[in-house]
Amino acid sequence: MNKFTKEDVFEYHNGGKVAVRLPRELKSQRDLTLAYTPGVALAVKEIAAKAERAYDLTAKKNLVAVVSDGTAILGLGDLGATASIPVMEGKAVLFKSFAGVDAWPIPLGCCREGGKDTGRTDPERVIAAVKAIAPQYAGINLEDIASPACFEIEDRLDKELDIPVFHDDQWGTAVIATAGVMNFALIKGKSPSELKVVINGAGAAGTRIADMLKAAGVKDITMFDIKGVLATSRADLAPQNRVHAREVPESLTRREAMSGADVFIGVSAANVISGEDVLAMSEFPAIFAMANPDPEITPEAVAEAMGGRKYVMVTGRSDYPNQINNVLGFPYLFRGAIDVRATTINTAMKVAASKALAKLAQAPVTDDIKALYPGENLVFGPSYIIPKPFDKRLLVEVSSAVAQAAIDTKVARLDIDMEEYRKNLKELI
Repeated sequence: MNKFTKEDVFEYHNGGKVAVRLPRELKSQRDLTLAYTPGVALAVKEIAAKAERAYDLTAKKNLVAVVSDGTAILGLGDLGATASIPVMEGKAVLFKSFAGVDAWPIPLGCCREGGKDTGRTDPERVIAAVKAIAPQYAGINLEDIASPACFEIEDRLDKELDIPVFHDDQWGTAVIATAGVMNFALIKGKSPSELKVVINGAGAAGTRIADMLKAAGVKDITMFDIKGVLATSRADLAPQNRVHAREVPESLTRREAMSGADVFIGVSAANVISGEDVLAMSEFPAIFAMANPDPEITPEAVAEAMGGRKYVMVTGRSDYPNQINNVLGFPYLFRGAIDVRATTINTAMKVAASKALAKLAQAPVTDDIKALYPGENLVFGPSYIIPKPFDKRLLVEVSSAVAQAAIDTKVARLDIDMEEYRKNLKELI
């Protein structure tokens, strides 16, 4: 893992990570009359008469808002809207660098209960604020908004706006993890419907991982939250969790659930499972220990427990193989969605992204990608089930799969020539 100091980080962030880039020059009196008054009035009148012309006559068609209230910043917690800005600027950098999407941070300092700077998110305030700024944007990326408010906020905005709304903390990890599970099933020789999965963590990420796995065909999922197993007898389950509850005793332990399981998925806390838990799983298991910065069990502990037996290890860290990194998903989900002017990012589009990611990991890695990851085994198998973030093929394969799914499910407002679209994406690389 690359090492850095606090001074390195501050120097990199000095002055911020985003700025306005002007695609048109302003060097003459004529430029001034075109850019602003009187010429701009013609663009205004055109959009007033035909609202869809905003996609042609403004930056809207390639612009995404990265919105946060700062209540769940990375693994740091509720630190407020202003403290969230570096993360949102970073997200904007990733959007632009990986997929050519312009993105802009929108920190919301108005959205706590009672309007205070501390306390829980007020969903109504967030929804109202996002709807107010939505006309400028082709899509909304919700970021670092705490559970359970994030579920209502995304669901409502998705219904009430006619542009894609995507909470990356819910769906980003889910899309990538699902691709990994698909490829694990392939390597193990099982169909997704035959897998036995245990998920530890029932917040935003864990809940949506369960949703995505079921959409991909997985049927046997047992989930745990901080209070224990999600059993149907529990009266304290939120609606988004209750759909994943099972008719099991509330006394069921994680070790008991993991006995014979094919896949463990952790989106919870460090060091909550042991080598003995892993040994209780099926022969050739997959351990997705994705808590950051410290996973539910370290790769070293798994290796020691398995003693040379075959397994797949996945983390959220860049210093181990098989990193679940959200940058593999959100730039290309939005690229494909906004290029066909989709009204939403639906389940079919998310599953299409997962399948494209899985398929790309199965393909031979090109020499230019190998050069970026010297010494790493990039041959499809237990130590390589997820593509690397700097694989340039992601832009074409994932974005086009998402765009096609939007067209197929009739949420796209543009019907594009897919062969031509793929060609245009390749030119962006």
